[in-house]
Amino acid sequence: MWNMIVEVSIMSGGLVPLLAFILLGVIAVVIERFYFFQRVLKTGHDIEHDIKQVNGRNLEKLNQVAKHYEQSIQARILKTAVESANDDADTLDRRIEETILWDIPKLDKNIWLLDSAVTLGPLLGLFGTIIGMIQSFSVLGTSGTGNPTAVTGGIGHALIATGGGLMIAIIAVSFLNYFNKRIRLAGHQNELIKVMLINRLASNAGAATVAVAEARQPKTAPASSAAQGA
Repeated sequence: MWNMIVEVSIMSGGLVPLLAFILLGVIAVVIERFYFFQRVLKTGHDIEHDIKQVNGRNLEKLNQVAKHYEQSIQARILKTAVESANDDADTLDRRIEETILWDIPKLDKNIWLLDSAVTLGPLLGLFGTIIGMIQSFSVLGTSGTGNPTAVTGGIGHALIATGGGLMIAIIAVSFLNYFNKRIRLAGHQNELIKVMLINRLASNAGAATVAVAEARQPKTAPASSAAQGA
């Protein structure tokens, strides 16, 4: 077995070990991202449920929700909303959206490795096969047709690189599509959480802002009172 692995590696110009390394990287990314999205989506669903239980502008309750999920990605959205609770709806929307945009790189972290493996896997496999076939035909040119097994066996070993590259691409593209779907779901959850927070915090924010502005205006005497004084 070991001799065959060494022979295949030599026939592919050393690309088979590289393909094995890429496959390990793909598997590592798949495992890490799978558990990451399982945790993120479950937490997002729980936060949605907890926010639904908040009636109106209850900052104390929203603070409790934020502290309960402070280790999650969505916790920053909750904190930003609570800190900007006295702003108008447009300002609150912009600040929460800024927080969401800052967190997007956490969602698609290392996904580019799967995208790269989809392209690099088959190309490297094909390149390794070409190198192996060149070596096989060199043997054919040297020994003629007296040893056909050496030629066909070499070509068979060279095709292992192509098979390995295609296997990497199939695995990578399958999970790439799966994780892209998870990213869209997480983004939808963040948008839903944002809308839920704005609906609860900005419902009375406008009235409160108007009340503060009216309180700061100088009071003037009514016209009827001024006329009586005259």
